[in-house]
Amino acid sequence: MSKFAKTPKPPYYAVIFTTVKSDNQAGYAEMNARMFELAQQQQGYLGIESARSEIGLTVTYWETAEDIVNWRNNAEHLLAQAEGYATWYQAFATRVSKVERDNFHEK
Repeated sequence: MSKFAKTPKPPYYAVIFTTVKSDNQAGYAEMNARMFELAQQQQGYLGIESARSEIGLTVTYWETAEDIVNWRNNAEHLLAQAEGYATWYQAFATRVSKVERDNFHEK
């Protein structure tokens, strides 16, 4: 079973969220699971890919830039963002890009 998001033919959009976690992770796992569940319910959500090592890297895929803005402004997501900034992340970066080409290969 593939661990890659099933994205459509481009163009579509990607939100790249890179993090360094803080030492305080109380409540993080539960909120992360809830945000994953909630994101899947949003208009335009296409999928997610995530990896964690020294830094965390999560990429979510969206049909349109407007869908990303709507997700960013979701009331429950805003609360999670605030808690993340205040508690769970030592550093983070959010980047939004338009995917104009993709190439996928899996054995």
